Amino acid sequence: MSPLEVAAVGFAIAYLLLAIRQNIWCWAAALLSTGLYVVVMYRAALYMESVLQFFYIGMAVYGWYNWSAGSTGASSLPVTTWPVSRHVLAIAVVLGLSWVSGVLLTRFSAAALPYLDSFTTWGAIVTTWMVARKVLENWFYWFVIDGVSVLLYISRELYLTAALFVLYLVLIVVGYWTWRKAMRIQSA
Repeated sequence: MSPLEVAAVGFAIAYLLLAIRQNIWCWAAALLSTGLYVVVMYRAALYMESVLQFFYIGMAVYGWYNWSAGSTGASSLPVTTWPVSRHVLAIAVVLGLSWVSGVLLTRFSAAALPYLDSFTTWGAIVTTWMVARKVLENWFYWFVIDGVSVLLYISRELYLTAALFVLYLVLIVVGYWTWRKAMRIQSA
């Protein structure tokens, strides 16, 4: 456990707690956490996870912009849902890209657990975009991705990060119910 990992975990917890509350400052915490995790994941030979952090940096900027641009006065960007067809497409894209990335990483790198690394990365890309758009079902996606991530991080001896993702599994449930309540209030 490195000081970088400790700091990254701290900012990651702040991100999720602020995201649950739909507080725009979650994106600033995400930016700090992901900047640190670029190095942590690269050192752990989780190359897709390291590259994912650059995506998260961009999404932190996009999320901040989208949440602030979606606000009018005292209201904020509304929580929405996706139709089943969009979920089927999203899951198919994640699985397809995970397979392609896994094959490429297996063939051309010394990546650790290339298929799991690819799955959590592509799944997180889709799901982070869902958070930035305030799509309620993002919490279900995160539950699956974070559950797999726990195993991935334990295998690479990133125990503090694995513990963070166990905490995420609990907070995901809180996040879902909080956003669901907000969606009900906004539609009333």
